[in-house]
Amino acid sequence: MTPGIVSLRSLQKTYPGKPPVTAVAGIDLDVPVGAIYGLLGPNGAGKTTTISICTTRALPTSGSALIAGVDVVKSPSEARRHMGVVPQYNTLERACTVEENIQFHCMYFGFTAAAAKSRTAQLLEQFHLTERAKTYPNQLSGGLAQRVQIARAIAHSPQVLFLDEPSAGLDPQSRIAMWDSVKDLHNHGITVVLTTHYMEEADELCDRIAIIDNGKILVEDTPQALKASLGASTIYELSLRETTPAITAQFQQMPGVTAVEPTPKGLRILASGHREALLPQLVNTASNNGLLDLSITEPTLETVFIRLTGRELRE
Repeated sequence: MTPGIVSLRSLQKTYPGKPPVTAVAGIDLDVPVGAIYGLLGPNGAGKTTTISICTTRALPTSGSALIAGVDVVKSPSEARRHMGVVPQYNTLERACTVEENIQFHCMYFGFTAAAAKSRTAQLLEQFHLTERAKTYPNQLSGGLAQRVQIARAIAHSPQVLFLDEPSAGLDPQSRIAMWDSVKDLHNHGITVVLTTHYMEEADELCDRIAIIDNGKILVEDTPQALKASLGASTIYELSLRETTPAITAQFQQMPGVTAVEPTPKGLRILASGHREALLPQLVNTASNNGLLDLSITEPTLETVFIRLTGRELRE
């Protein structure tokens, strides 16, 4: 495994208690330089704890985490110079204006007053915040506040930007604007590592994804490869009055069906090939067995997660 700009080896975090709680259970991970890399999983999967260790906010129980070759435990101050961090919650200084939040961050990282002022002006323009420079954080919408947090996080020109659930609480329009900001940073050469439980966000933004649950990486690949691993181009969700082995067998024998899986409401049928040829057979057979509802989708990252864990991603 070639070390990445973010490199984790046997990373583990266990919180003491009766019984102890293992939040991260031995993660090995390498993020390539210049990638947008997603940690995808449900709440409580271990994503935020992993990010907290990477960004020096938590100490691992065992294992190592390196950022740009710097050990975050042995040299936390040096490691922080290579990273920008946008946590899950708004951490803007409420007593300071938008401009001051960014400018003081620059000075914290050693900028002169003149250099900090120049860099702040550049970032305000880049993130379309110039008109909001004298505004205080409590006067900003969620989307604007998130934009300021990202601008502040990259003010010292880090190599890696960590985003923890960046679109949590944002309306759809603000979420799309945030995605555009992340893509722009990526185009400027910044490596982005984000956590999310929104499959659309991971699919839209990420070059590679690690699906995490119970503190472990279940699978890691590109979004396209993960969806292709299902071996299906179409997914049919059937809501039925009842399911029996005989009904399941009928669906399994149809041409193009690659898998039939039980669901709380009926059956999930994964199929490849032409939808037009299979759909009439499915409807006819399902109708004869108490069809209540039928939905048709394409494979998603959530489908991959359900296949791996037997439950929905958003739980």
